[in-house]
Amino acid sequence: MPKMLTAYCMKTKEKNVPMQNAVITKTSRGGYMAQGDDGKGNKMTTMLSEATALEAVKDGVAKKAW
Repeated sequence: MPKMLTAYCMKTKEKNVPMQNAVITKTSRGGYMAQGDDGKGNKMTTMLSEATALEAVKDGVAKKAW
């Protein structure tokens, strides 16, 4: 049950960084991907399961882009 999506920040090498302004998209192969930033301008992307993606949209944590 994600209250906040987290991802790995490539720039700062930090794990489980809370994602701000998350937008969930569907990949061409049917997977789900969340893209956002860490609040400091560093972009982040993470792959999600369908259940996690839909729950994040339902909870208002992320926007749906499909």
